[in-house]
Amino acid sequence: MRVLIVKLSSLGDVVHAMPVVHDIRAAHPDAAIDWVVEPGFAPLVRRVDGIGDVIECALRRWSKGWWTSGVRREWRAFRSRLRQTSYDAIIDLQGLTKSALITRMARGRRYGLANRTDGASHEPPARWLVDEAIRIEPRTHALDRSRELVARALGHALPGPPVFGLRALSIRHGGPPVVAFVHGTSRDDKLWPEADWIALGRRVIGAGWRVALPQGGGAELARAERLAAVLGDAAEVWPTLPLDAIVDRLGACDGVIGVDSGLSHIAVALDLPHVQLYNFPTSWRTGPQPQHGHRYQVSVEGDPMPTLDAVWAAWNTVLQARQTPVVRS
Repeated sequence: MRVLIVKLSSLGDVVHAMPVVHDIRAAHPDAAIDWVVEPGFAPLVRRVDGIGDVIECALRRWSKGWWTSGVRREWRAFRSRLRQTSYDAIIDLQGLTKSALITRMARGRRYGLANRTDGASHEPPARWLVDEAIRIEPRTHALDRSRELVARALGHALPGPPVFGLRALSIRHGGPPVVAFVHGTSRDDKLWPEADWIALGRRVIGAGWRVALPQGGGAELARAERLAAVLGDAAEVWPTLPLDAIVDRLGACDGVIGVDSGLSHIAVALDLPHVQLYNFPTSWRTGPQPQHGHRYQVSVEGDPMPTLDAVWAAWNTVLQARQTPVVRS
């Protein structure tokens, strides 16, 4: 069986789609699975166990220069590459017109979403550009949405809790354990106050931990430097890194505390002890959930944001769960 996944972006959405690769291989061990994705996320997808070809589609960049000869040349090469293989199933996990059009260009039977689910983007034309549109219950976690769509398209049962299959080339060094603070996100209304990050940092440092501060430049770098200046030598600001290098650094950490962001979702995929912070009652659709088998990964909500004490209590609960062996009947 040959399957093509179309999931172009964004970071968190790509991470939530990763378990479909394991699901397909569990039902069809010899399946060849390719993935169409924006170039910025391609290094991440290439780290997923069981993935075949990763076909880069620079649609965002191309849209800014359709009239140039260079973009037209890249587009022709992409279209040619997309049509080289005949697929048994082409599955649009994005549900947008642009992703459905890409699905339409590939050779094979096409599947996609018939409706919008809560909190997710969906454009009605997408359902008419595929051969079979599949309806998903609107109140569905982003992770479950992708898994259910693929399972119904290919006619297999879900094999159990999600397996992301994301590989980190991590080398853990000796010394105190390290917790990464994912303090940056694409939306300011998802941020947590710097004063709370400082207070939390002092608590974890007092408990014998070091603090790692990832950053993506600009405002995130400035914030990370301010936090590190207050927290002192036990805090380290990471350099600006490519996505695959960030995965490796996160994988070498002993835990992550972070706001609702792509890096926090990567922490879940890497199976790290993790507390994810939500300023809105939306963790049910993107955050770690018990039904997904996340024993030592939890979401904490707050109005207008989680309190310091709530986050600290959740972190200690996560650490305790990480150390507690699983009792199997």
